[in-house]
Amino acid sequence: MKEPLKTLYVKRTQKDYSLSLKLQIVKEIESGKSGITDCRKKYAIQSRSTIVTWLRKYGNFDWDNQTPNSMQKTPEQRIMELEAEVKLLEKQKALLERQAYIADKKAIFFDMMI
Repeated sequence: MKEPLKTLYVKRTQKDYSLSLKLQIVKEIESGKSGITDCRKKYAIQSRSTIVTWLRKYGNFDWDNQTPNSMQKTPEQRIMELEAEVKLLEKQKALLERQAYIADKKAIFFDMMI
């Protein structure tokens, strides 16, 4: 008597997929290049609901109101967003400069010890 072949089923979680893969799949579906089923087969994703969750989380569709989320922003809103982004980048730059300064001081100190 032959034994039935066992299929390899490995339960996967959201953590098994990289963010870049998730965003790539969402972009592919939203652009209309592929459907959910096509992407499921192409990227070996076990469940349709996994992709739907990514679409809700990372997509440009307002699932509560069932409308696309791509409303045009006024120039004032765009300027405010860019100003906030500039402030954030300036803070990050200052932090990185401080870390580089400390690293340089440590290197000089360690060189003097040796």
